[in-house]
Amino acid sequence: MSALNDGWFTEVFQDQGTAFSLQVKRKLHEEQTPYQKLEIYETGTFGNLMVLDGCVMLTSRDNFLYHEMMTHPALFTHRAPRKVVVVGGGDCGTLREVLKHPDVEEAWQVEIDERVTRMSEKYFPELCESNEDPRANFFFGDGIQWIRDADPDSIDLIIIDSTDPVGPAEGLFALDFYRDCMLALREGGIIVQQSESPLLHAETIIKDIHTDMHKAGLDHVVTLPFPQPVYPTGWWSCTMASKENPLHYFREEDAAERPFVTRYYNEDIHKGALAQPQFMRDIFED
Repeated sequence: MSALNDGWFTEVFQDQGTAFSLQVKRKLHEEQTPYQKLEIYETGTFGNLMVLDGCVMLTSRDNFLYHEMMTHPALFTHRAPRKVVVVGGGDCGTLREVLKHPDVEEAWQVEIDERVTRMSEKYFPELCESNEDPRANFFFGDGIQWIRDADPDSIDLIIIDSTDPVGPAEGLFALDFYRDCMLALREGGIIVQQSESPLLHAETIIKDIHTDMHKAGLDHVVTLPFPQPVYPTGWWSCTMASKENPLHYFREEDAAERPFVTRYYNEDIHKGALAQPQFMRDIFED
């Protein structure tokens, strides 16, 4: 639930008894797409704000935290990622981070709602600066079906950059979808799933993700927490899963000598994210 009162946009998390607000200067855009209500605001301190169905998706100021953690830990954990598929990610920020890796030869963004991408190009152009990269490919349609139709053993890394597990994104948090991902991955392949707040969802959504990924045949699963001020509790996570290889080892030297600029991610942040809080150890470690 959200509201705009006295120059403040407020997202209310009714079931958790909390809320988050940003002061806004003006509404830049509003439309009902075939899939969701899309709003964009100019805020006083966080730059532009994108809202989908009343839920904060990203701001200009802090989206780098999410986009870097959804991409670089997995890319540096994989031994040699060549083909990467982003399911969702219509704002193009995840695609941009993927394409910073020179060894990636082919990247796909598979997004159900083309209007999110078009409005990102207009209001978040910095996130779309790699859209013309010759390695970038776009498909606007059902990501679940796209993965189901993918050739077996054809993808190195699947990044599930989805909204909350309701509406169009619900099927991206399902056992059948993880099984389809498993079949599409090459040897050494990795899945990364946006996995909500550790504080609110560790024993529900995140635990279910771990359970279903294991059932799908992904033997190694780990959740990486990171800060995200505009999301519920200000603390978010992604969950990585691998077909064969443990995820606590990564190409640390390559991460330290990465040939591109990051604002949050580095080799020490990567190691730190692997150090699980005790309550998460208690829930997830076998």
